[in-house]
Amino acid sequence: MTEAITFEDVQAAHQRLHDTVNHTPIMTSRTLNARTGRTIFLKCENFQRGGAFKFRGAYNAVSQLTPAARHQGVLAVSSGNHAQGIALAAKLLETPAVICMPDDAPQVKVNATREYGAEVIFYERRIADREAFGDQVAAERGLTVIPSYDHPHIMAGAGTAAHELLNATPDLDTVVAPVGGGGLLSGSAIATHGHNTAMRIFGVEPAIADDVRQSFQAGERRCIAPPTTIADGLRVQAPGALTFPVIYNHVTDIITVSEEEILETVRFACTRLKLVIEPSGAVPLAALLYNKLPTNAQRVGVIISGGNIDPAVLLKLWDH
Repeated sequence: MTEAITFEDVQAAHQRLHDTVNHTPIMTSRTLNARTGRTIFLKCENFQRGGAFKFRGAYNAVSQLTPAARHQGVLAVSSGNHAQGIALAAKLLETPAVICMPDDAPQVKVNATREYGAEVIFYERRIADREAFGDQVAAERGLTVIPSYDHPHIMAGAGTAAHELLNATPDLDTVVAPVGGGGLLSGSAIATHGHNTAMRIFGVEPAIADDVRQSFQAGERRCIAPPTTIADGLRVQAPGALTFPVIYNHVTDIITVSEEEILETVRFACTRLKLVIEPSGAVPLAALLYNKLPTNAQRVGVIISGGNIDPAVLLKLWDH
């Protein structure tokens, strides 16, 4: 399968982003190591600008537009971290941004997107085709659409988190990342094998949103019904046309975790690690807490993808 990006693309993105992104901390925990029987390094993208890794790909993509395209503006269709990443990147690059969000998007996410200076246009989730809606607005206004994951610049930018992790801790034997559409996992896989082709990479997704696992096992992209997982950033029906070949070529396996395991991991991170992470970011950590990885994965890097948790989910943790 042809691959959309190379390790050189990730390295170029790393240089492009160097003075703009937060070089997020890599944290360890004796409690976590003792519970899992492994040595774990958490790459904490919950401390990234915009609260998630998405800013990396967003800035990498917007910064490479032509001056004319940047002057005209960009558009993203998102109710989550991609929305905030594009809004912030556009603000820093003095580019107009329009974000198409569903009419039931959490108000906290709408407010954050607007605070970065983007215009928000709502569409009716129950009846509208989100991509068609975004394409129509973009065509009417002459805006450049920036996809949330299926784009080479997005993938390469996302891969810089793993690149930083491996620059700091080169002796890992395994890297684990969440997977929805595949932008983060594909970029992380290219970065990981750019450092060491013998290193293993695992993707983790919710069991009730296992489009990537099904696709990986079939050797071709599979589409599932709209998932209802608590990991709202991973509610994707199929892996990307560009991301899937990279995942298929480089990833060791796709692991799934249950909704209960995800929630328990968010609670564990908050109470024991003192980290506020969103359910999507907790998914790879859940795979370790619930012993889903091979026993010989001993020095493990984990990409904690973000910390933009819905306040309603936090309430659910304690009500539960």
